[in-house]
Amino acid sequence: MANVTLRNVRKTYPGGVEAIKGVDLEIGDGQFCVLVGPSGCGKSTLLRMVAGLETITSGEIDIGGRVVNAIEPADRDIAMVFQNYALYPHMTVYNNMAYGLRNRGMARPEIDRRVREAARTLEIGAMLDRKPKQLSGGQRQRVAMGRAIVRQPKVFLFDEPLSNLDAKLRIAMRVEIRKLQRRLNTTSIYVTHDQLEAMTLADILVVMNGGVVEQIGNPLAIYQKPATTFVAAFIGAPPMNLTPIDAAEATARQPDGTGAGGAILGVRPEDLALTDDAVPAGGIGYELTVEAIERVGAETFVYGTRSGAAAAVSANPGELPPGEIVVRLPGQSAPTIGARVRAVAPRDKLHLFSADGRNRLGG
Repeated sequence: MANVTLRNVRKTYPGGVEAIKGVDLEIGDGQFCVLVGPSGCGKSTLLRMVAGLETITSGEIDIGGRVVNAIEPADRDIAMVFQNYALYPHMTVYNNMAYGLRNRGMARPEIDRRVREAARTLEIGAMLDRKPKQLSGGQRQRVAMGRAIVRQPKVFLFDEPLSNLDAKLRIAMRVEIRKLQRRLNTTSIYVTHDQLEAMTLADILVVMNGGVVEQIGNPLAIYQKPATTFVAAFIGAPPMNLTPIDAAEATARQPDGTGAGGAILGVRPEDLALTDDAVPAGGIGYELTVEAIERVGAETFVYGTRSGAAAAVSANPGELPPGEIVVRLPGQSAPTIGARVRAVAPRDKLHLFSADGRNRLGG
């Protein structure tokens, strides 16, 4: 096991394309770190740099107290699980898992012990004589994980390992990966574009956008206090409602002057309630026309469009510029399409960001 430290790591491709723009990250021994963000944000590039599959332009990568910038991937004491499994089709499950250990010259009894122990852990002991084509997608992914486990590395690297699985199997494998990581207590870095996957797996969540880190922290803390509007919209489903407000309204909500140029007001869909009651002091109230309803079993999502004069903004905190608002309701009851409703949230459930969305205001 080992700490992993990135110090001002950058990656610039020929032609000046800057994929990673200076990342600093500290992952503690035995922690599960998840890199999350949209396609093209740099998360897989960063993971491949830790693995040694991509050279770094500048900065340092430290694994277990050793700077590994110039060290070959095979000598970094890491193991990587890819999204396409990368199994040898002509080899049995046993031989796929043993192959790397044989190449290292490990004694046959030790290879056998490690393979069978990993197979028991992953519940694939009865499949050791099968070929990959005889396995399901989930079973192949277990074999790929087993091949990494037998190496007993300092660090596990996962590059979107569940993206080829169906939705139900993704959930099951996600739980299995987390249980396995806790059991092995091996430092792990996991890349995904799925924010739900990221939230449920991570000890440390790293939200990336355009080659930079938007926010690092505990998943729940990030959800509760997103640092930017990008994080607010990316983490959470449905995403946070974000509405621009003018300078007068921003100053009323943030009297220290940080909102003098206007701001963006945010509220989570689950923090809104449909009610005829008055808007609470300092809270928010949206007058909506219901446009769509999604019933997803235990919850219902109500999509509404609001309209109102911009001149009313400074007079009433609930009167904001037009836009779509999503309300998340428990259960399956909901208003009808076309109905006029009021969605209200109290002051302590509101989030305020700078007008450019780059900074959170007011803590």
